[in-house]
Amino acid sequence: MGYYTAKVQLLDDSTGKQKRVTEMYLVEAMSVTEAEAKVVKDFVSQSVYSKEYEVKAVSSSKIIKIIE
Repeated sequence: MGYYTAKVQLLDDSTGKQKRVTEMYLVEAMSVTEAEAKVVKDFVSQSVYSKEYEVKAVSSSKIIKIIE
């Protein structure tokens, strides 16, 4: 398993006006494809509609370990 960073573009309307924001997520997965699937599954489980977000990029991370 490795770590991947996923760049997700979201529609934010918390200010009353729709605005696109980009957020970064760290995902533990076996491949880029699995990392993207985990991000999509997370957004779906939060009932976020597919029109409200877009996974723009997923790439391998240089992070080797998360210490809690």
